[in-house]
Amino acid sequence: MVSRLRVTFVCLISHGLGTGKTFLYRALLARVRSENKLAVATSTSSVAASIMPGGRTAHSRFQIPLTIEDGGLCSFTKQSGTAKLLRGTSLIIWDEATMTKRQAVEALDKSLRDIMDRPELPFGGKIVVFGGDFRQVLPVVLKGSRAQIVNASLRRSYLWDWMRHLKLVRNMRAQSDPWFADYLLRIGGGTEEVNGDGDVRLPDDICVPYTRDGKDLDRLIECIFPELNENMASKDYITSRAILSTRNERVDMINMKMISSFQGDEMVYHSFDSTIDDPHNYYPSEFLNTLTPNGLPPHMLKLKIGCPIILLRNIDPANGLCNGTRLVVRGFAKNSINAEIVLGQHAGKRVFLPRIPLCPSDDEMFPFQFKRKQFPIRLSFAMTVNKAQGQTIPNV
Repeated sequence: MVSRLRVTFVCLISHGLGTGKTFLYRALLARVRSENKLAVATSTSSVAASIMPGGRTAHSRFQIPLTIEDGGLCSFTKQSGTAKLLRGTSLIIWDEATMTKRQAVEALDKSLRDIMDRPELPFGGKIVVFGGDFRQVLPVVLKGSRAQIVNASLRRSYLWDWMRHLKLVRNMRAQSDPWFADYLLRIGGGTEEVNGDGDVRLPDDICVPYTRDGKDLDRLIECIFPELNENMASKDYITSRAILSTRNERVDMINMKMISSFQGDEMVYHSFDSTIDDPHNYYPSEFLNTLTPNGLPPHMLKLKIGCPIILLRNIDPANGLCNGTRLVVRGFAKNSINAEIVLGQHAGKRVFLPRIPLCPSDDEMFPFQFKRKQFPIRLSFAMTVNKAQGQTIPNV
């Protein structure tokens, strides 16, 4: 693999679930760094970045604006520390690149051509390894059509033809169940048989029957979280399972139902909401309390000792506190939460989470700007499919 990289500038490693991409990235980073060279490890997902040595999110490392259009550039200058780091780098890894919009990758390309003074070469001649799987999560386009989502993907970039494509095909994690591994590949590849409505029929043994008797959700919860009250003290039990949904509204509803039945000491935290530049008070705090935009915690955060939570912001990535980190609540205070990291290389570490001011990441979501001072967490009995990307959850 290393010898192949020496004769090409850019490559894309396509990988499915459990094919050993993390092992490959670690090996590449170790090889380059063993030669006393610099290697930069990044990922679109904070969780995926945290499992690579020295990993950071791509937006943080390359200073890519959260909102970027065609022709955009990274925010660092030629004289900045980031530019100095990238000029001396021998290898750049960007995992989960298929999740990001092509404009972000193109911004890095243009910026590297600029700081390297090599405008004729992609990424200024730097060796860049992208990783991802187009069968999983694609870029998020707010209310976008299928065509708009496809247009935002890396496949529509002018850089696509420059990339050498390599594939990891053997599912190392599911070697004991090759049928299921192949079944996932058929669904992702669009070759699985569908019915007249274009839907794939799932095997009966992995489905909870839908009976329309009003108790289907209770049966689903019991299937994923059997004997919850007897096992709620086990962090391995709590963090090894989750219910996934495509919509935040359903996730919030399931989490509220779960925390209500979860036993333990309870604390309710209310946020402090205010608008930015609203001198006439057109949007009172009572109205702002009803809003729960993507990426923000709810106004009313109901927690219990031992319940699972997920972090929504990068607070201290070097010590395991990044967007997507899963924790268990261990104690309460008026303005802090005592929690334990339960997964990853920082598992077992106790941390204190503070209230911080948060703003919606999408400025176009509302006709006004507002901020919410709240703990940057949500319950994680249930989570969205996008938030689960990069997580390892045995029971879903």
